[in-house]
Amino acid sequence: MNTLELYNLSPLLSLMLLGLTLAIGPLVWVWLRHRDAKGPVSSTQRRLHALTLITLFLTFDLVLFGSFTRLTDSGLGCPDWPGCYGHSSPVGAQAHITAAQAVLPSGPVTHGKAWVEMIHRYLATSVGVLILVLAAATWWARLCKPESKTLNPWWPTATLVWVCVQGAFGALTVTMKLFPAIVTLHLLGGLFLLALLCVQAVRYTQSGTKENSVTPSSFQDQGLRALMAFSLALLVAQIAVGGWVSTNYAVLACTDFPLCQNSVWPAMNFAQGFTLWRELGLTPQGLPIDFAALTAIHYTHRLMAYLVITLLVVLAWRMQRQPAWRKPAHWLVALTGLQFLTGLSNVVLDWPLFTAVLHTGGAAALVIVLTWSMASFKFVQKLRS
Repeated sequence: MNTLELYNLSPLLSLMLLGLTLAIGPLVWVWLRHRDAKGPVSSTQRRLHALTLITLFLTFDLVLFGSFTRLTDSGLGCPDWPGCYGHSSPVGAQAHITAAQAVLPSGPVTHGKAWVEMIHRYLATSVGVLILVLAAATWWARLCKPESKTLNPWWPTATLVWVCVQGAFGALTVTMKLFPAIVTLHLLGGLFLLALLCVQAVRYTQSGTKENSVTPSSFQDQGLRALMAFSLALLVAQIAVGGWVSTNYAVLACTDFPLCQNSVWPAMNFAQGFTLWRELGLTPQGLPIDFAALTAIHYTHRLMAYLVITLLVVLAWRMQRQPAWRKPAHWLVALTGLQFLTGLSNVVLDWPLFTAVLHTGGAAALVIVLTWSMASFKFVQKLRS
């Protein structure tokens, strides 16, 4: 019997060309949209700003589609990397997929799941191409057109390095068979990529205006800045636990609210639930994980949610007291409410796909809002490196 090679690089060139093809659309639009830019801001700076915003938007979409891929159990739709049974698309792998689906009709490999998985890889490749272009164009502008006053090129370079790290985590997600720790780190890596792009977008936004909409006095509230930083840190910790819930399929360990299994404190096994380095559904010894461990994972996320929601509401209240921060404060309130409603629906409505994906999207949007606010604090005086 032939053994499937987990890493088969033969379709790599085809995938790279496909990613380039998908990226051409946004690149052409940016070029044409700002070809006649006038004013104090150079056309190069405007193009790089627009490309950063588009890449941020598409990365957000990629995070959402990654959630959809995971929630539809499509993460192993193509069990090798970077292609599908050594092909650049499921079309060439039809015979292999049909054979796997015949053995397990509802298993991890089906024609539908293979397409979901490969579309996710196509989107990831196109985002990687855009980030590569962003880094190269920033270096070119800095070296050849210093008057354009672009960002320090090490920012997009760091983003390029990180997207490569994300690609490595994506490969490990497949080849390590949805290892929970790797899948959770892949999710957090995607959010960090969003944060990197967000900071760059903020710096371009600020450098493109003579007078920032946020008054200098509003930046002197160091207590507010500290509260933002603490809220962002706690939010990331909560997202990590939420990723751990999702990757361990612990959402339905508690199907009632506000109680869990009709108890304020159900039976829980925290030691087993938060043993991080283990295979999906198994203990490090290879035994099936206890239901009490899944309950511990779920309930920890729920208890942390109460704290995070309270903190975000307090932060929004502090921000809306200053006119400059009212808009992000409103976003915080709306997204926090969305997170509560989608999280609740996941519990009481048996984890519907739409709200589960929306829950991930709300978390990513909160990261963007808080990162944008923090970056606005940091770069008021020195907008250009």
